[in-house]
Amino acid sequence: MSVNIKELLGMKLIWGASVGAALVFIFIGILFWGGFNWAMEMTNTEEFCIGCHEMEDNVYEEYKSTVHYSNRSGVRATCPDCHVPKEWTYKIIRKIKASNELWHKMLGTIDTREKFEAKRLQLAKNEWARMKKTDSRECRNCHNFEYMSSPLQKPRARKQHTNAMQRGQTCIDCHKGIAHHDVRDLLSEEELDALEAPNPESAKPEGHLREAMNDYQRAMEEKEKNGGSKAQKCPASKASAAPLTEPCENPSDNGAADVSASASAGGFGLDWSAAPERTITLMYPGNASMEWILGKRHGGKNAFKAGDRCTDCHDEEMDAVGENVVTGANKYLEKKEGIPGKRGSIPVSVQALYDDSDLYLKFQWPDVEHVAMADVEGGKMDPENAMKLAFMFASDDVEYAAQSGCWGTCHHDARSMPDTPEAGALADISARLNVDNGVTKYIKESRSKINTKTRGGKKLGGWDKLLDEEEIKAAMDDGLIMDLIRYKSGSKTVEDGFILAERVMEGGQGAEVNAVLSGGYWTVEVKRKLQSDQLGDVSLATDQLYNFGFAIHDDYTNARFHHVSLGYKIGFDNADAEVNAVRAK
Repeated sequence: MSVNIKELLGMKLIWGASVGAALVFIFIGILFWGGFNWAMEMTNTEEFCIGCHEMEDNVYEEYKSTVHYSNRSGVRATCPDCHVPKEWTYKIIRKIKASNELWHKMLGTIDTREKFEAKRLQLAKNEWARMKKTDSRECRNCHNFEYMSSPLQKPRARKQHTNAMQRGQTCIDCHKGIAHHDVRDLLSEEELDALEAPNPESAKPEGHLREAMNDYQRAMEEKEKNGGSKAQKCPASKASAAPLTEPCENPSDNGAADVSASASAGGFGLDWSAAPERTITLMYPGNASMEWILGKRHGGKNAFKAGDRCTDCHDEEMDAVGENVVTGANKYLEKKEGIPGKRGSIPVSVQALYDDSDLYLKFQWPDVEHVAMADVEGGKMDPENAMKLAFMFASDDVEYAAQSGCWGTCHHDARSMPDTPEAGALADISARLNVDNGVTKYIKESRSKINTKTRGGKKLGGWDKLLDEEEIKAAMDDGLIMDLIRYKSGSKTVEDGFILAERVMEGGQGAEVNAVLSGGYWTVEVKRKLQSDQLGDVSLATDQLYNFGFAIHDDYTNARFHHVSLGYKIGFDNADAEVNAVRAK
């Protein structure tokens, strides 16, 4: 049977339309849809995005210096990857909204660098708000909590990503400024808190990163382990060139003092071979006060406020963090040129023993060649003491002690810190506190309020918010103190005091110290009574854990120019203790 094409095309369909007419409309529709989709894709390329100088000369130049532009894997995230949704419906909505940008292009709203900078914060806020509203949808096209491998992440990233998943935070809460200049500091504390607040609807309280690794990941991890940094050779003398950044190997082969567990300062006749040895890295903190930790410039402030410990994120990266501070790379914690020659961290071997009456602590670390401090006469801040070692104990009842150890005593208004008050302003509290040399360390339990926000030009800290004497006495009676012991190498002085309303360097039961500098290494042994009835002492029960932190002033330094540890738990024959004191033989 032959087919009559003319009759076929003339056949009527619904609403009286013929087959031929329908085919024509289908063809026109295909052309229209193809042209529309082609136009959509043409306006969805990096070339199109930087077709105007407003983008090419500003944000594009910034983006070219970031990991999203160039990286070891060769995967580039272009402008539309981050700023245009992939789903068709959301893409159309975004394109419609983008027509507003064409209007401002014609108006010349940001056609000069000056105009762009004036509008930069508002433009950033618009994009932050969009990404917050969509749960960072475009970020999650490549990055997703469920795809992250926990064993391959550094502790800080692992902890922060887990926290974000469980609390309902999204990528943009933490990762502002990763492709363009970061202007988050221009936001007020209130704006930032609101913008980064968790979204309960996105929270996955039981969520965790992937614990398993595939074959490739295991191979890469093994390769990194085998090819990682090797232990440095110990210095033969104090004049050794570069300070160590990690524990050294075979010290006796280099003529240095033996730093193995059996080494002794020759002080208390102890056998240290049975004492577990932990290397704790101290970092140079610069201006990192408690107010800074709780403020907007600290990326981990939300985690800290939620109860995380500093060690959760930073225990394995103290050397890198300290290096950022001494070099001035962290512009908020030290002047931009840093402190040339100062080491960013000190690896310290820590051991502990105890008997029926005493706790013994042993610290060992490499000394450093003297580097004169600029703007200090003679280059030595404390010419009498090449080294000072201080450590503190506290119970969990002292706020922040369980999370940050002795950092809870450091404030932005202490002497040598950025917000230290003028000497004349201290007259009102001089009758109650010793402020001859400025504000010393104190803890929150002694103040009615401590300001952690810079709004209204207010200074950080709480030096002038001293509680009345009865309230401070009550805190002392309740043991809300940081017990402090400090040794000075120049005078062989051992000070035993405490911190509450101020730093008091007397009144405790006392301690004994044996210290020696030999072969480029300091070895310091400390003997301290477990129990005490003296004011300002924390008695140590062997069935409890206590908060422990310490600091070292090396190279004749003073005030904030020391190196400090994070807060650790010290206990007695306790596997949960991070510094575990075992019974002396």
